[in-house]
Amino acid sequence: MSEIEENIQKLHRATYYENLNVPGQERDEPFPRYLAEVRDENSLIFLPDASDFQPPQTDLVAILRQRATVRHYDTQAELTATELAFLLKYTQGIREFNQKRNVTLRYVPSAGSRHPFETYLLIQRVSGLLPGLYHFIAHKNALEILSLKRDAIQRAHECALRQRQVITSAVTFFWSAEIYRTSWRYSERAYRYFHLDAGHICQNLYLCAESIGCGVCAIAAFDDQLANNLFDQKEAERFITYIASVGKKIDG
Repeated sequence: MSEIEENIQKLHRATYYENLNVPGQERDEPFPRYLAEVRDENSLIFLPDASDFQPPQTDLVAILRQRATVRHYDTQAELTATELAFLLKYTQGIREFNQKRNVTLRYVPSAGSRHPFETYLLIQRVSGLLPGLYHFIAHKNALEILSLKRDAIQRAHECALRQRQVITSAVTFFWSAEIYRTSWRYSERAYRYFHLDAGHICQNLYLCAESIGCGVCAIAAFDDQLANNLFDQKEAERFITYIASVGKKIDG
């Protein structure tokens, strides 16, 4: 067994049930915050309600057959604010609040309905929105402005290793896992569930993007420290887990 395989096995075994610590739920630790905290209410930009939006393509089987990773985008084409709202709604939008359980029900599966992910965005070409970094506030259907500085955009490119699909994207999604939301119930096993949940979210992005003539490229190759620093993620509490670039497809 190689050193790489040994390290993978160690990580895997650390999340065996017999190796888990008692989760916070069983130790009466505080219930996790399950909605994003807004840093500045005055910086919120409310998005269109995409509930009645009808994408051009609605045939699910056709969408599944056409879905593919796309790394080259039309750099002259913008997404509309409604298209962005549509993508956000069906990846991390809230379908229902379950008051009895204090959880949100969304359009993607999540272990125990913990929904640990927060969505951060690098926006470069969306009509009506300035280029910059944003945070999606799902329960308000709004974007919180984090930075509109050119330097912040360049840093987003750098943390994604300057991959072309990020530099040329209309929007790039950065998903961050809030550790305590899931570890409170599942202890160290949460580390497995973060990656499963991230896959569910990204697949919805692929399918929804395909329905509006956009391509997606899921990205796992990024500089963790730069990405976490860019979005002010304290790694003991949260960390960027997955990235995906989005842009209009090039005709032909």
